[in-house]
Amino acid sequence: MKVLIIEDDVDIAEIERDFLEMDGFEVVHETDGKKGMALALSSGFDLILLDIMLRGINGYEICRAIRDKIDIPILMVSARIEDFDKVRGLGLGADDYIAKPFSPAELVARVKTHISRYKRLKGADTGGRVEASEIDLGRLRIVPATRRVYVENSEINLTNKEYELLLFFASNPEIVLSKERLYDKIWGEDMYGVLETVAVHINRLREKIESNPANPHHIQTVWGAGYRFIV
Repeated sequence: MKVLIIEDDVDIAEIERDFLEMDGFEVVHETDGKKGMALALSSGFDLILLDIMLRGINGYEICRAIRDKIDIPILMVSARIEDFDKVRGLGLGADDYIAKPFSPAELVARVKTHISRYKRLKGADTGGRVEASEIDLGRLRIVPATRRVYVENSEINLTNKEYELLLFFASNPEIVLSKERLYDKIWGEDMYGVLETVAVHINRLREKIESNPANPHHIQTVWGAGYRFIV
């Protein structure tokens, strides 16, 4: 597996690189944000470790640019630990957030988990299972075999987490799903993020599938309980 580290603190990057290489990863390190972004967009990486506080261009801008072009796990790393910073990064498409100082072993564990989940979602570990050919929800259509989603016959682009959320909702219509259940199902019990992750991703999903995201038809909020999907 190939990991790109975009980090201007060489000491921290060397720790990340050493522990990842000891676990069998191929690691590329770039200190310059713009060069790192170009590398991310032009090379076949399996995951990106992205610092927020970079010179010239910050990690939020890089995350947005990467996510608009490619869909691979992005793990943001920063000394800034406020919930606002976490939610902002997750809202731009990051998959997880880890605060400095961190345990190198924890970092490696998160990297491995995200890559494993990504490959499973992409069908690398389907184990021969055959998925439904199509889920027809009227104006909304999901094709699990190709991981494509259509709204009124126009294909939309979803990140892995957005797609998995939508598929889970569509497989459980009318059922009230709490943030905790959605988090455990989509991110896994071994993840370390915050529950705000769920709300951020649901808002982004609504923007893509709802006619009026401010008054959603499909993904409805059940105040004090969670969310319910309506066909």
